[in-house]
Amino acid sequence: MATYLNTATWARREAFEFFRGFDQPGFNVCVRVDAAPMKAAVAARGQSFSLACLFIALRLANLHEPFRYRLEEDGRVRVYEAVHGSSTVLREDESFGFSYLDHTPDWASFHTQGQAAVAAARARATMADAREADAGLLYFTTLPWLHFTSFAHARTSGQERGIPKIAFGRALAEGPHLWLPLSVEVHHALMDGLHVGRYVQAFEAALSAPEAWLA
Repeated sequence: MATYLNTATWARREAFEFFRGFDQPGFNVCVRVDAAPMKAAVAARGQSFSLACLFIALRLANLHEPFRYRLEEDGRVRVYEAVHGSSTVLREDESFGFSYLDHTPDWASFHTQGQAAVAAARARATMADAREADAGLLYFTTLPWLHFTSFAHARTSGQERGIPKIAFGRALAEGPHLWLPLSVEVHHALMDGLHVGRYVQAFEAALSAPEAWLA
């Protein structure tokens, strides 16, 4: 059974009512995070750095409740028990598809199913499978060619459900650091800069303590 937020008693009720009617209700932040410890840890294991970033980003979204809020067509705010991932995958013909990533708190399981999901997206004739029509997702993309400092997503003029959009860029080595561009876009009716700040701080902390996340 779906769970819904009681917006009548929500401390953010005024902000919710204010921002949900905006033509463009999303806001986006871009930061650089030091990924050197995580990159070294997965390299030593022969595992995928990109999947590690997706694993942490998805795990943290499930731990931070506002990232599980979605707007329904009737105006209610649904609270998903768990959200999953949809990430872009480049194909050999330079088209792309979406890989569906089930959320799991277990890194080994995520890495295995993530590799399979990427392979399936590359082999599939269509851009996405049916599961990626659900709102209980996070949207991920990666631009490994660009060390970007700002980012804007394509969007439609239809119903805005408030699905967070997260982008990674090309990591740049500077001394002992490996600076990874991170863009986080969210719906302002559902959360504020405070919530995004907490999420990014948790992401930074996870990258600096890989053994706690890859155990």
